Amino acid sequence: MTQEHRKHVLVTGANGFQGGAVARLLAADGHDVRGLVRDGAKAASLPAGVTPVHGDLGDPEALRAAFDGVTHAVVVMPLEYDSETVAGYARNIAGAAHAAGVRRLVYNVNTPVPDETTPYAGFETRRLAERILLDGPVPVVVVRPPVYLENLFSPWNGPAIVNDGVLAYPLPADQKVAWMSHADLARVAARALDEDVPAGRVWNVGGAEILTGPELAAAFGRALGREVAYLPLDVADFEKGLGQAIGPEAAAGVAGIYHYAGTGRAADLLAASPAGVETAFGVRLTPVTEWVETQPWEIWARTEG
Repeated sequence: MTQEHRKHVLVTGANGFQGGAVARLLAADGHDVRGLVRDGAKAASLPAGVTPVHGDLGDPEALRAAFDGVTHAVVVMPLEYDSETVAGYARNIAGAAHAAGVRRLVYNVNTPVPDETTPYAGFETRRLAERILLDGPVPVVVVRPPVYLENLFSPWNGPAIVNDGVLAYPLPADQKVAWMSHADLARVAARALDEDVPAGRVWNVGGAEILTGPELAAAFGRALGREVAYLPLDVADFEKGLGQAIGPEAAAGVAGIYHYAGTGRAADLLAASPAGVETAFGVRLTPVTEWVETQPWEIWARTEG
């Protein structure tokens, strides 16, 4: 890569799954990547090749220092769902990016957002943040991914899939979803940093296939060589369990998408056109069976005795 094409990118949430996937890909492609960390102790969890920079989305001065020398940025909000707080984060990001002369910023909303206003903070705080960023002086590309395949490769889902042949998730069985991997999200976000992708607009993105719950379970079954059945979970029970891990307020924010889907008003909300995404961003999306086959499912296998 020539110095002319090398980007100096700040990635927020780079010590998390989504931001980490983006930072890892950009660093592997030869770009200069900084990972924003609020707690210095978490710098060790950044991907290899990513430089930690201290900053807090709620601290405008620290954020300006973190953005100094940055040409591009990829932003995802933390699990915060207070409107005033999230709006402050968005304004601070917009101000710091503008002061640094950032040429393009990609905002990963981390969820689709319905056209209608909803009672769910998980949607409305993200809608507010994207409006603030799009109205700012820096060219912004907004990407709205659906549900991540990695949610299924977890202590909450992996053992049941591997040992019991049950894929349980808090979405109706007939809900159509373009399940997306973190790696595919990273490819989309990285391409969105390039100037040939139109800025100033919102892109609904997703994975390679649009599947209902039973169709998703069947794809898992083909990849794993066993019968897998889909079980729709009760959303209230899901939210309660999640709250024990991340706290009730954050859990309520995350669970909003599933509550909304349960109303029947989200028929196409999670089903972005795979062909449209591949054409717009020039990327190849990963089929579900291909993704499943590359995961080390054996770590969830129950040992006898």
